[in-house]
Amino acid sequence: MQLPESFCLKQREKAQNKIVWTLNLIEEIQDIPGTYLRHLKGTGGLYEMRVQVGNDIFRIFCFFDEGQLIVLMNGFQKKTQETPKSEIEKALKIKKEYEQEKK
Repeated sequence: MQLPESFCLKQREKAQNKIVWTLNLIEEIQDIPGTYLRHLKGTGGLYEMRVQVGNDIFRIFCFFDEGQLIVLMNGFQKKTQETPKSEIEKALKIKKEYEQEKK
């Protein structure tokens, strides 16, 4: 797994460390708690990796490729209760492009 560097590098060191810690957790355990990874219903396999550092909440969209490889896409700092629809649409577009290039 590799996080898009531009997003990660924009964050404070503490947030960067928590993002990396969460990625490692997802890699290492089979049953990942919903606190850290949640499937977004009705999106065709899109997940959001959930990271919280104090009052800062981050979401990084991802999906599984052939059940093994987790593909990380766009990330953002969450400021509202609901995940912005525009961010979900952006992630779905990236996922579609990935799948088309893979063919």
